[in-house]
Amino acid sequence: MIADLALPRALDLPGEPWQLRRAVPDDVESLMALLAADPISASKGDGAQGVDRPRYVAALAGILADRNNDLLVLDDAAGQQVATFQLTRIPCLARRGSVRLQVEAVHVDADLRSAGIGTALMRWVIEVAAPATGAELIQLTSDAARGDAHRFYERLGFVGSHVGFKYTRRSSAGPPQSSGPEF
Repeated sequence: MIADLALPRALDLPGEPWQLRRAVPDDVESLMALLAADPISASKGDGAQGVDRPRYVAALAGILADRNNDLLVLDDAAGQQVATFQLTRIPCLARRGSVRLQVEAVHVDADLRSAGIGTALMRWVIEVAAPATGAELIQLTSDAARGDAHRFYERLGFVGSHVGFKYTRRSSAGPPQSSGPEF
């Protein structure tokens, strides 16, 4: 189970001590800021507006309450959250009853990209999280506009094997929506 992952954990990165840990409710503002700093996420409604805070708090509480989900953050030496991602363990009937590990919403502070943080996080997922959760397959989705991210995942051995589809149910209570389809 995701909840059984041994965290916190130091990650081997150059420079300072980096610590991978589970998100806690006090991380909401820094996580909102990480999402809002990304132009693609921001264009889909992720922002750091205080009015949205209750929705982010509720989402984080729901993730942390589910033993098959976790939201992880990477702290730098000063305790600042510099990266985040969500893991979901998905038991499946397909592939002879295999378990999949879904990696979602990977965000690294823009000033720290190309510093090896994303590679260290994904290697931890591949080498530690997947075996610990019994996952035979690690999957992720990446916005079609993220060409650099696609090349990054391919360098790590991920294969663009499927075409993804999403359907957005419009809601007056939801975040601002773009005029076109969301991917």
